[in-house]
Amino acid sequence: MGLTAKQFQQAGGVEDWRVLAFGASAWFDAPSQPAGAALVRRVAELTGSADHLPDMDLRAGGVHVRIGTPGSAGFTQTDVALARAISAAARDLDLAADPSSVQTVQLAIDALDKPAVMAFWRAALGYERLDDDDLVDAMRRDPAIWFQQQDQPRPLRNRIHVDVARPHALTREGVGAVGGRFADVGDVTLADAEGNEADVIPVGPGDALGEGPETADWRDMFGVMTFYPLASPLRAAELATVVAGLADDAGLPLLVDMRPDGVTIDSGKDQGEDEGFGDLARRVQAAARGMALTADTTRLRFVQIGIDAVDIPTVRGFWRAVLGYEYDPRSEFGVTDIYDPRRLNLPIFFQQMDASEEARRNQRNRIHVDLFVPDDQARGRIDAAIAAGGRIVYDDEAPEWWTLADPEGNEVDIAVSVGREELWLAARAESN
Repeated sequence: MGLTAKQFQQAGGVEDWRVLAFGASAWFDAPSQPAGAALVRRVAELTGSADHLPDMDLRAGGVHVRIGTPGSAGFTQTDVALARAISAAARDLDLAADPSSVQTVQLAIDALDKPAVMAFWRAALGYERLDDDDLVDAMRRDPAIWFQQQDQPRPLRNRIHVDVARPHALTREGVGAVGGRFADVGDVTLADAEGNEADVIPVGPGDALGEGPETADWRDMFGVMTFYPLASPLRAAELATVVAGLADDAGLPLLVDMRPDGVTIDSGKDQGEDEGFGDLARRVQAAARGMALTADTTRLRFVQIGIDAVDIPTVRGFWRAVLGYEYDPRSEFGVTDIYDPRRLNLPIFFQQMDASEEARRNQRNRIHVDLFVPDDQARGRIDAAIAAGGRIVYDDEAPEWWTLADPEGNEVDIAVSVGREELWLAARAESN
């Protein structure tokens, strides 16, 4: 048996790390993207092979590193040693850790017929099945979804839905084959057999950035992004370093996500609208092709969620507080988005709901948000949510999780991973 989350965090030398869903995370502040890329290179040198490469997200303000993958059974002493080595490398580079800032945002769907509902969402999102309850993004960039059993029907429309842009979107025939249907509220809105909705936007060659071949590797899908397959961590770190330098020179930060099978380069939602982005994209593509790399745009995906609200400012304020997000600076122009300040988790936007839809407002959603936070941050998030107009609606499972509702009843679970195994073992021993 591997180390539990609590045992991992209590091991000496891993004070920079916090266990969340699907692994242990650390954030290291960096004064620039090239400075962060230096840590990316050091980690690539430490691991040597793609089999042991942790997930790394290079941002303008720092680097997020995650050890552990979906489906792994606990932690090993090798994981502890790697965490210590990464922290030591960060200290050598004068990059300070901020363990209070890491978090993971996921989605949960209540279902009467879990297998049928899961089949729809697996096809709609292009996800992989992890077990009987979970779907995950093989690229480990977009939020996992877990499915829980629902006891009674809730037939009205949710006030939370999912947007996804991706190649190979479902055809009308394909939707039916997985038990879904086209909803009556838009040409791209699909619904599973129980009415949970996803706006699925197809992306193809016609969505390339511009018409010339010099940006043919990029796709415009809310954000502008590309993916280069790479099996060598050192080559991936080389690409990340080059991209970081180009982005820094242009003054246009990019999201550079390294995974064992390649590197995703992303503008972030709507950030590719800057007039200088086209030139930066051309430079990045030229650099990648100069390294003999070929883009694979079929792997790309964008995911966000939308929340319907009667009082958007109040509901938006709650979600900003509980998630630690920031307001989109275009709010004065009617943009309702909030976003993760490190752009590691999905954005959320809000759309107007008619106050007359009382029955729909009173029905509990079948979709809710799960927020995994460090065990020493849960109380602060709960307090922030309550101060922003939220309330606790369920806490029988605390300190594993608390369910909170925003001022209009949309729910979020604040969840903690550390200590769960010990609680489960104690409960099992007591029952025996």
